[in-house]
Amino acid sequence: MKQLNHFFYGAVCIWGMLVFATTMLVFVPLIWSLGILPEPQRTEWTIRLCKWWMAIFFPLAGIRVRIMGKEQFKKGENYIVVCNHNSMMDVPLTSPGIPGANKTIAKIEMSRIPLFGIIYKRGSVLIDRKNDSSRKESYESMKTVLSLGMHMCIYPEGTRNKTDQPLKEFHDGAFRLSKETGKKIIPCIIRGTREMLPSDKGLYFKPGKVSMEFLPPIDPQAFENTQSLKSHVFQLMWEKIKG
Repeated sequence: MKQLNHFFYGAVCIWGMLVFATTMLVFVPLIWSLGILPEPQRTEWTIRLCKWWMAIFFPLAGIRVRIMGKEQFKKGENYIVVCNHNSMMDVPLTSPGIPGANKTIAKIEMSRIPLFGIIYKRGSVLIDRKNDSSRKESYESMKTVLSLGMHMCIYPEGTRNKTDQPLKEFHDGAFRLSKETGKKIIPCIIRGTREMLPSDKGLYFKPGKVSMEFLPPIDPQAFENTQSLKSHVFQLMWEKIKG
């Protein structure tokens, strides 16, 4: 039975990849053409097209999405959105799921994938984690994103959480950015993506439900320093995930 299940979900994974690639081909030239637009219009249209893309891909792949807490985003304000990170499915969920134009901090290696890299670059602030200069440049780029009125999505765990704990230890970047810019943090709890696309099963994809829940904004001015802000957000998200 175990081997049969693995074969079935492996076949489903191949189907999901085919659907993803096929639908992507429709949107790549459209998103590439957005290079003629200035920011933030370029990103606004990129996110809009990604919403349409995922509106096609998710149902065909058997993914049911629920998004809660959109009312936390107030008109005329932009935020730093911090999410837990369990799966490769998190980014396709969050980029179109966050209300309004947004960019995600993302590793540069993924931008080198043919065709997909075009979309990846449009919606991301790229970082080479092995390069100190790249780290500094990406941090300044995130400030620019916020100054243009867009949201900045950050996974403070840095990489996917492959442990059995609700969260990995957070890095400082998102919280230092919040303190320096004064932008409020909206924590986002992602559920279901670990089970759908686990990191330890190779060719495996299990269709089902995934969700995003946006929590109330957190004002960095209410905290003495970066560390106290980070600890507060970590504890809040930990308890929400466990609860």
